[in-house]
Amino acid sequence: MASLTPPAETKPGGGQQEQWQGLEDSIQDPEEMRVLCCALDSFLQYPKVAHFNSTHLRRQSFYALPRAHWELLAKPPFNYLDTLTAVDDAIDSNAELARAIVTSGLQSFHLSSLPTPPPATPSSGLPTLPEAWQGVARNSDVDKARSTIRQFYRDWSAAGAVERESCYGPVKEALDDERSSPRSGASKRGGQDDEEEEPFRVLVPGAGLGRLVFDLCASGYESEGNEISYHQLLASSYILNGTEGAGQHTIYPWVHSFSNHRTRANHLASCTVPDIHPATELKRRGPNAGSMSMCAADFLCLYSDGEHRDHYDAVASVFFLDTAPNLIRYLETIYSCLKPGGVLVNFGPLLWHFENNAPGNHGHDDDGDGVHDAKNSNGIADPGSFELTDEEVTALVEHMGFKIEERRTDIEAPYVIDPESMLKTVYKASFWVARKAGPGGQALGLVASTPSNAQKQ
Repeated sequence: MASLTPPAETKPGGGQQEQWQGLEDSIQDPEEMRVLCCALDSFLQYPKVAHFNSTHLRRQSFYALPRAHWELLAKPPFNYLDTLTAVDDAIDSNAELARAIVTSGLQSFHLSSLPTPPPATPSSGLPTLPEAWQGVARNSDVDKARSTIRQFYRDWSAAGAVERESCYGPVKEALDDERSSPRSGASKRGGQDDEEEEPFRVLVPGAGLGRLVFDLCASGYESEGNEISYHQLLASSYILNGTEGAGQHTIYPWVHSFSNHRTRANHLASCTVPDIHPATELKRRGPNAGSMSMCAADFLCLYSDGEHRDHYDAVASVFFLDTAPNLIRYLETIYSCLKPGGVLVNFGPLLWHFENNAPGNHGHDDDGDGVHDAKNSNGIADPGSFELTDEEVTALVEHMGFKIEERRTDIEAPYVIDPESMLKTVYKASFWVARKAGPGGQALGLVASTPSNAQKQ
């Protein structure tokens, strides 16, 4: 995806700069526009699809039972039909958040002349896409919209604080230690003692709904998030820039599945989002807050350029490295954009996203020479992929010129998990801190060689 610039930036006190450029200025590629509109349309289609899958089909199956059976289940203590009505109400509540995301997105990309601030309830009017883009979302797009709504539980609800602490906690602690260390890459502007210290810059690739980016900003860092998914970008932009207060929306994260619930109350459990109002919180922090930005782009395409070389004091990767089809390119890019002596702080499992589904031309190099052309790159879509074990990942990290200074394994890390469910899948994540060689240090890295004519044959 192309970079959308300038990114949304929040300054201390909650002041907002221009969030996004207009669509006509930012997206020239018709395919890029299609992907954006598919994401917007998927949030609009969410309630229709969710009602159909969650309650309509179940009502059909319910009334297909023998009459004596469905009559029994319709009465107390089961009240199955009442349950389906409650599920419909819960989906409608989730849909209010989905519509608010769309309204905000239409304004951000100059696709709508709706009033500001964006309406957050159905009574304010339903957002609509330009006619040419209505109904373009595919089933996979709607699945992503539903997943994004559920992810608000993890990143922007009080109930999700336990999940956030398990993965963000070690990362923030390591960054705090690094910022306070004398060996930190942060330096005085102009090299003078009386000059103001440069901000400690942290890049958060795969920033998702932006909570870690926000938390770092609130703690005084200059944090920059990067995300390629328009579902995540639209949702994070709304929650960071468009909400009017804490607890504005009520969502039901577990309502789409009827399995492994101990009680119906658990099935229909709700939470309010956001747990804090971002602008109010930054204003409360005053001069102690840092700054933040979110950039929409392919991580490899954007951060491999000269403008970002030696720019960041730290890269915080949380549930990110396993999104790489080619981890070597991720590590090359991270190494390039870190300052000498900067650190990569990583937390996550190894659920390799491209396993059995290599990007590019069915996983093959188009011209067959085996050489990566950095000037003509498709970023994450470049051909080829591989998967490593956790032990092999750390070996590769050190081979690329990093020095691993701290490592912990088997850290329990739930990810959008119902704490009351009868079935729980919890990652055993790995956490480590790796330092780039300092000034004068020798980086190992890789040197691409051009195959000889004999090798090509």
